[in-house]
Amino acid sequence: MKTYSAKNTDLEKIWFVVDAADKNVGRLATKIATTLRGKDKPQFTPHSDTGDFVIVLNAEKVSFTGKKWAQKTYYRHSHYPGGLKSMNAETMLEKKPTEIIRKAVWGMLPKNKWQKKLIARLKIYTGTEHPHEAQVPQPLEV
Repeated sequence: MKTYSAKNTDLEKIWFVVDAADKNVGRLATKIATTLRGKDKPQFTPHSDTGDFVIVLNAEKVSFTGKKWAQKTYYRHSHYPGGLKSMNAETMLEKKPTEIIRKAVWGMLPKNKWQKKLIARLKIYTGTEHPHEAQVPQPLEV
């Protein structure tokens, strides 16, 4: 008996849509990262690309538990001396609501050559409109 190894040509990419309204960011990000990587499929192969596309709607309506809105800090650096910038979650929600989900999912993806390819399949939108109706996305339960 031989071990099955999935190939990229054998698999069909499925599009999923998630409504992020009133969902916890961490729990939402784990489900999205699992779907992007393809770990929820029976034919998952670690060295092969078995993941799907995920569309996230209502990114501005996500929720955190506890006091994370005021205490959670997001950092970025310009690669110049003194170029460290920080922003708390409340400010991030006002300025860039899609980045809260993107950074949470980015941290849950594997730190290898697949990370950039997987995050490119994540489409995040504020509101309920998206331009991917032609792909006929299926709802993803969180």
